[in-house]
Amino acid sequence: MTADFTGDFTGKVALLTGASRGIGLGIAAELVARGAKVCLTARREEELDAAVEELGGTSVAMAAAGRADDAEHRADAVAAVIDRFGSLDVLVNNAGINPHYGTLMDADLAAVRKIFEVNLVSALGWTQSAYRAWMKEHGGSVLNVASVGGIVPGPFIGAYNVSKAALIHLTRQLAGELGPGIRVNAVAPAVVKTRFAEALYEGREETTAAAYPMKRLGVPEDVAKAAAYLLSDDASWITGETLVVDGGVTIGGRVGG
Repeated sequence: MTADFTGDFTGKVALLTGASRGIGLGIAAELVARGAKVCLTARREEELDAAVEELGGTSVAMAAAGRADDAEHRADAVAAVIDRFGSLDVLVNNAGINPHYGTLMDADLAAVRKIFEVNLVSALGWTQSAYRAWMKEHGGSVLNVASVGGIVPGPFIGAYNVSKAALIHLTRQLAGELGPGIRVNAVAPAVVKTRFAEALYEGREETTAAAYPMKRLGVPEDVAKAAAYLLSDDASWITGETLVVDGGVTIGGRVGG
């Protein structure tokens, strides 16, 4: 007996944070291509409006501008997408920041707290909002966008990496608490060619990519296809897992030099 793997999201509604560009927008595009309607959140309204148009317009996408770590914004966005599209079946916690580049011994603790507030605490906050408004009664699927830096150490972005390690553990914790009705998984990308990651490869992409067995850096579509699988019913017996999407770079046990 064989099963059909379709990754179909027809009739499903997704909310994605940090989704005006980069990995978040890439995941949104993949879900829309598979039949979903989406709500994009991010800080800049003009970038969100452009992203909505890129995805096909207001028939398939809507925008909710605000900060990921703003509780009122989270509640308003969740209420708005349910009012507009009728459900909230999928949540993608992609919003992330990294205001500190350097060693942890030189880190401004206020910046570290902000990193954790956005990268970790807000992911829990969004999940709570989606749970209370829809998923508790109807079920759903949650995906956290972590990083290979949360699995193996790397230089200069230690606070960010530690926040992503915590997000990976939050994924497992929530999966245990929310099953069987709600699945919670994560993806852990290595360097993906986005504006957010430019400092990690700009001006030295070929050298950076040489460390990867696949000999190239990632693009948002690489992460989006993995994300769509974990969010889909095709992964209905997978929860609490973190799928590494890294071109093989962590085989050596360390990211970066």
